[in-house]
Amino acid sequence: MNLLRKSIASSISLTNKTSNVSLFLSSLVWNSRPYSVQTAEYEKRNYANNIAEYNTVIGSLISQRRPYLLRDVYDDMMLDGVQPVRDTFHSLIIGTMKGSRLDDAFYFRNEMKTMGLQPDVNLYNFLTAACGKCNDSNAALKLFQEMKIYGVKPKRETYICLLNALAANGLTDQVYGVVRDMTAAGLALNKFCYAGLITAYKNKSPASAKTFMKIVEYVEQSLNGWSSVEQPSDGGENFMMNVSEEELYNIPTAEFVHRRGFISRQLTVFHVALHACADLKSKETMEKVLDMLKKGGYSYDAFVALQVIRCYLQCGDIDSGLRVFEEYTSSRAPFPELYVTFVEGAMIGYTERGMQLAQNFLETMNGRGFFLNSRMGSELLLMAAGEKAGGYVTANYIWDLLQSRKIVPTLPAVEAYHKGLKERDIPADDPRLIVVQRTLDNQQSRFGPRRNNVFAGQNTSR
Repeated sequence: MNLLRKSIASSISLTNKTSNVSLFLSSLVWNSRPYSVQTAEYEKRNYANNIAEYNTVIGSLISQRRPYLLRDVYDDMMLDGVQPVRDTFHSLIIGTMKGSRLDDAFYFRNEMKTMGLQPDVNLYNFLTAACGKCNDSNAALKLFQEMKIYGVKPKRETYICLLNALAANGLTDQVYGVVRDMTAAGLALNKFCYAGLITAYKNKSPASAKTFMKIVEYVEQSLNGWSSVEQPSDGGENFMMNVSEEELYNIPTAEFVHRRGFISRQLTVFHVALHACADLKSKETMEKVLDMLKKGGYSYDAFVALQVIRCYLQCGDIDSGLRVFEEYTSSRAPFPELYVTFVEGAMIGYTERGMQLAQNFLETMNGRGFFLNSRMGSELLLMAAGEKAGGYVTANYIWDLLQSRKIVPTLPAVEAYHKGLKERDIPADDPRLIVVQRTLDNQQSRFGPRRNNVFAGQNTSR
């Protein structure tokens, strides 16, 4: 009801006619709403008044990685009587894709259709990419069938988005089907197709000897070239909307692609293969892939170093992980993720040596002026909080590092740390425990149901 009153009040303020009906409605709204504000104060509070300003706000939220606010902005746009255009929906769906919010993406798709705007091929690409990020291959297949129904011709990017969306669920047969469709359409396979094939086998459960054989096989094929011609990308809108191919196809390097000198984009297949080896804990396969990388005349980039270290540590080979770390930092400047990867891997199994190394690396990292952000700090705190024996030194140190920079960890990390403290013989009035308890209470009170869930209704259907 309050939202309805705001809508009526907004419509009244936009007209210059002073009829008896409008005067009556105006007095009804302002007199019955105890927390209403005058026009001048409303204008001061309002952050957007027209479609151009709303588009600017949406773009700002996307760049700040705050996709959870896009539905709220859209609701405000509707209440203000501002009609969204096609570009607005493109931005909204790109934002939800970047934030892996699939329900919101389909909500905006349905709202777009309700307003008489038919999604184009680029919008279907973004929606399919969102399905891949959220591991919903069924929704991706439905989108592809919907494109056929509405006569939307798929592009090369469409096939690769679908291929990688299916790969996220390990559907190797369907992935091969997409490859056949691409070949029949005269479209060449590129590095992102090989990456999708590797990802499909990585995610196919259970892993077997064939899994590792296929990883090596597709790396070799990417070097030899499965197709003689590799067509240029048709991603003009992706570039304009600041969407990289790595992000569109859900490649592990997506978050690093804009960092200068961090990755070599020609090594995409190696990146995906080494990432798969680390996830599958197969250092033998990883070493085969590294041999092919060296024989191809390539050298390590930062992402390769991260995955090699992570793979060794996942396999419990701390010495080899430490060796790679030292070799890399002997010739290149270290970076925070390198320390964080080693610290997280060293804590696996919570061995005495591993926890001591993790503590030492954290101290070295802090001494070099590298600081943990919210995501890295939360991940490390969650990992360190699982230590059952020992003095809980590493977890306490990570908490203190975050507190010194006024960073609040995520709720799961705080819960795990609080649980670990409670399991130890700590007095109830201990200052650390009191602060953690207060932080936990604040975090739990903040995460309630979003207001716009009430309006989801049938529009979130896929």
